[in-house]
Amino acid sequence: MPDHPIPFKPLDPGRIDIIDREELAYWSKELHCTEPELAQAVTQVGEHVTAVREYLASHQ
Repeated sequence: MPDHPIPFKPLDPGRIDIIDREELAYWSKELHCTEPELAQAVTQVGEHVTAVREYLASHQ
């Protein structure tokens, strides 16, 4: 058994599941935004990572 935890990776790297706390934290870090900002972006444009990236870039 490894001494260090295995880093989290989303099951579907093309979609963001904001219901899953681990995914929310992962994508917030990955996209350099807060969890509320990420949730707002997903609410506005859907769960596709590309659309969320574009939304966040245009709203910063």
